[in-house]
Order: sequence, then C-alpha cells, then structure tokens
Amino acid sequence: MVLGRKDICFWEKKLIEGNRVRFGIILMILATFSFAIQDGLSRFLAGNYNVYMIVMIRYWFLFILVVFVASRSQKGLLKTASTNFLLLQILRGILLAFEIIVSVHAFVYIGLINTSAIFSSYPLIATLLSIPILKEVIGWKRFTAILFGFLGVLFILRPGSGIFSLYMFLPVCSAFAFAIYAILTRYVSKMDSPETSFFWTGLVGIIAMTGVGVWFWEQPNAIDWLWILLLCIFSTLGHFLLIKSYDLAAVSIVQPFSYFHLIFISFIGFLMFSEPLTLNIILGSIIVICAGIFTLKRQKSYT
Repeated sequence: MVLGRKDICFWEKKLIEGNRVRFGIILMILATFSFAIQDGLSRFLAGNYNVYMIVMIRYWFLFILVVFVASRSQKGLLKTASTNFLLLQILRGILLAFEIIVSVHAFVYIGLINTSAIFSSYPLIATLLSIPILKEVIGWKRFTAILFGFLGVLFILRPGSGIFSLYMFLPVCSAFAFAIYAILTRYVSKMDSPETSFFWTGLVGIIAMTGVGVWFWEQPNAIDWLWILLLCIFSTLGHFLLIKSYDLAAVSIVQPFSYFHLIFISFIGFLMFSEPLTLNIILGSIIVICAGIFTLKRQKSYT
C-alpha cells in the first residue's frame, strides 16, 4: 500500500497532536507537583508566620507572571486588561484569595492530607452549582456520581466519629469558594480571554491581599526568607505550567491528571509532617476522584 501526500500529512498532523497532548499531560502532572510543594511550604511557613502575610507575598510574585503573560499576549497588556465583566472579574479575584487563605488555615489546623482530600470535591460542587447559576442541565448519571462523591467526602469527614473537628469545615468552605470561582470563570469566558481572566485574578488578589497582609507583617529571618522564596517560585512555576498545559491540550483531557496533586500532597504530609494516612481518607479520596473524573467525562460528552 502506497501512502499519498495527503495521507502522510494526515498522519503527521495526528502525530504532532498526539505529542502535544502527551506533553500537556506531563505539564499538568508537573504543575500538580509544584502546587503540592507550594502547599507543603505554605503549611510550614503558616505555622511560624501570619497566613495573610504569607499569601500576600505569594501574590506579589504571582503578579509578575500575570504581567508577563499579559504583555506577551497578541493583544498586549492594555487590551488584555480590558474586560466585559468588571464586577464578576473582581468577585473572582476576591473568591480565589479567600479560598487560598481558608485553605492555608486548614493546612495548619487539620493537615495537608485531610484538607486536600476534602478540597478535591470542588469539581462536583461546581457541577451541582452550575444548574442554578449557569442554567446547565445534568443527567441522572452525573447527578448520581455527584451524590457518590459527596458520600466520599462524608467518609473522609466521619462526622459521627470521635476525631471529627469543626475545622474540617474549612476545606469544605474552601471547596465551595473555588467551585463558585470556577463557575464564574466559565461564565466570563464567553467574552473574556483566559489571559484577561488571569490578569484580573492577579490584580484583584495583589490589591486585596496587600491591603490586608501589610497589617500582619512579621519580619522573617534569613533562613525563612529562603523558604518564602521557594514558596513563591513553586507557586509561580505551578501557574505557568498549568497555563502551558491548557495551551497544549483540551481541559477535558488534562484535568483528570490534576488529581495527582492529592497523591503528591499525601506523600508530603505523611513524610514531612507525620500526618496519618488513614483508611477512611484513602477510600473516601478514591470515591471523590472517581466521581469527579466520571462527571468530567460526562460533561465532555454533553459539550
């Protein structure tokens, strides 16, 4: 069988697309690894310094990446900053800053593993909230998967057990905040580009957190400045890798690999902070992850 030029071009295109997808998946896994280290460093530093100050410094470094991405875009910095949803973009930025603050507090009070396991339910919450907010319709299969996912969260929380703590509601609150943030991001994407949304996320975050964080400033020592620098590097690197991953492959393809974050954070929590990795956390996390991936795949089939 002799392949014609069109056939060769077709398979070359498929090969290039396949390589882009594989590279996008690798970048997503590397992004989750960077975010896991970021969370571990946040947990360590928040045990010694005020959370608002730590988050503020993170935003300072993140804003450097925000400006870099906006200035390198085809539209340029000023046009990238132009938005059709000013109030919603401001709300998005505030929600994300709030989610980060609550999550870091949760790292300190209930640990990295518990926090990340419960927070991993946010895609299910986002899907459920998209019904009244975005007027989306979900089938009974997705709805059933969401219910199973929430059962997985209850399995992790174990509200009837003696070890249950009210601090467990911190990551629940964080997951709800991030779910609303994700829904608003989808809504503004109708007219605003991803670069525009990223710009406003950084701009609102740095203004809000600087306005709060400066009042809680504590002078770090020389060693802790190095840890803070590493925190900012991995935080910025994680966002950069995430952006490149979405640029190379469809979100529906790479998003399931974001659950690697839970694996990485479990190792960090267990090895570095001696956090228990109990059977209920493992089984509950598996239920939540499976429900989340199923919901995402069903959503893809509807779009």
